[in-house]
Amino acid sequence: MSYLVLARKYRPRNFSEMVGQEHVVQALSNALTTQRLHHAYLFTGTRGVGKTTVSRILAKSLNCQGPDGTGGITASPCGVCSACTDIDSGRFVDYTELDAASNRGVDEVQALLEQAVYKPVQGRFKVFMIDEVHMLTNTAFNAMLKTLEEPPEYLKFVLATTDPQKVPVTVLSRCLQFNLRPMAPETVLSHLTQVLATEGVQAETGALRLLSRAARGSMRDALSLTDQAIAFGNGQLEETTVRQMLGSVDRSYVFRLIDALAQGDGKTVVETAEALRLNGLSAASTLEEMTNVLQRMAVLQAVPGMPVDEADPEAADTARLAAAMPADETQLLYSLCLHGRAELGLAPDEYAALTMVLLRLLAFKPGSPVRQSAEKKTLSEPLRAPLPLPAPVVAAAAKPAVAPAPPPVAAPVAAPVPQAPVLPTVQELPVRVQAEPSERLQARPVVVAAPPVHTADGDYWHATVQQLIAADAVGGLVRELALQSQLVAVDGSHWRLRIERESLSQPMSRERLRVALESITPNATLDIEIGSVADSPAKRNAVAANEKQRIAEEIILGDPLVQSLMRDYGAKIVPGTLKPI
Repeated sequence: MSYLVLARKYRPRNFSEMVGQEHVVQALSNALTTQRLHHAYLFTGTRGVGKTTVSRILAKSLNCQGPDGTGGITASPCGVCSACTDIDSGRFVDYTELDAASNRGVDEVQALLEQAVYKPVQGRFKVFMIDEVHMLTNTAFNAMLKTLEEPPEYLKFVLATTDPQKVPVTVLSRCLQFNLRPMAPETVLSHLTQVLATEGVQAETGALRLLSRAARGSMRDALSLTDQAIAFGNGQLEETTVRQMLGSVDRSYVFRLIDALAQGDGKTVVETAEALRLNGLSAASTLEEMTNVLQRMAVLQAVPGMPVDEADPEAADTARLAAAMPADETQLLYSLCLHGRAELGLAPDEYAALTMVLLRLLAFKPGSPVRQSAEKKTLSEPLRAPLPLPAPVVAAAAKPAVAPAPPPVAAPVAAPVPQAPVLPTVQELPVRVQAEPSERLQARPVVVAAPPVHTADGDYWHATVQQLIAADAVGGLVRELALQSQLVAVDGSHWRLRIERESLSQPMSRERLRVALESITPNATLDIEIGSVADSPAKRNAVAANEKQRIAEEIILGDPLVQSLMRDYGAKIVPGTLKPI
């Protein structure tokens, strides 16, 4: 006798054997029991979740005659009468399955509808099952609309599709729709355990977990992979052989990578990625396994008291890593791994791309060696001492062509404290109940990465830039170049500036800034160098804006009425809604 694959051998024969689709089983069972039957059903869902199986069970429930031949419509078909056995074997004349993937034209649909005028030959109902119905042409859909809306009382339509978005709404409105969900790995694992126990096949729990995850919610895929694993393992299912067959990455590598990223250990990250290369393990599979572990870590971080599966050998490692890595880094790493899979195909070497994806977290990780070395390199460059402004320049600046520029200040010690901003009244504040306490607003200071070091040159340049902006002498990229630059020296009509980003120093931007400076010093010339900027108008403006924001938040949080609303009614100020005017 030829071998029957597990997916066909263990296909459910009645609703009680269906796995993971309780919501569909309950609705159909109640409808059959009360005989509130619709004339058209639409089953949707991904491959291998039971659409065709539900259709056949429904056909048996409608036509079951019972063991003694006196049965009627039932939610529990007997499975032994001629109607049940013929439907299971595919030879029941009143049950027709049409594959719309290969019979998608109007001629095939018309040939099927021509049979609708004849009453059932053996059964109680005719059942037309159209699989992958979304593949039908528009003409074929239009041909069946009228019959689908008002079929004879003895005719039932059952439609199945993996892509309901492609089914016309005119068809959807005529059907009772059921969405069959992908099955959870735990559900697949439990069913595989029962099937293999019935088959007498020895299987390790770790191997079944791998198969359950690889099935991606499809029970048919799970059973097909199990068939393949039995053949690959010569009748046994061991975790190592199943992992080798699937090409899955051992999660010990994944835990090692996440642990190294949590500790900021770039050496271990690179060495582990190289070990994956030497063992021929998939880089894409590595990122996929990492996203699964990181998702479980994020859940444990968001819900600390959530119970874990004690039977899962990876639960302890997942909980340990969830406690070791901050929640924001978990979210960042999850996003990097998720988007990094799309980058693997763009790189010439997928393992090099994997290493770059992992090292990207270290580059953004606060306090990491990569970030510290970059900061040290930036701060190690000595700042040039500001040059004193020559007297002719001060005199020329006192009588400009556009508007009078303020004279340079001697040597300020600290930035001037701005006046208290005009704030909205308490009645205008956006106040609502928020899940987090208002301390989030207090713990949200806005700081500049590197505060400006005030110099006399910086005072003069800041006043000059503000003058040019007020006179609309600079705008766009030229304005950004002026704001982001530091005045190194000015000698007569010759200006020397320094910027950090070379992309700002475009030839056209430099020329327009030079022309604007001619309103300050006639026949101005301009040189721009690349280096570290310690004092720029942009840095000063940022400090002033942060100080205004701080004062605004202090005034609002110190208001007695606001404090009364928070204390008596539990109101919370939404962070980010306070803006100084």
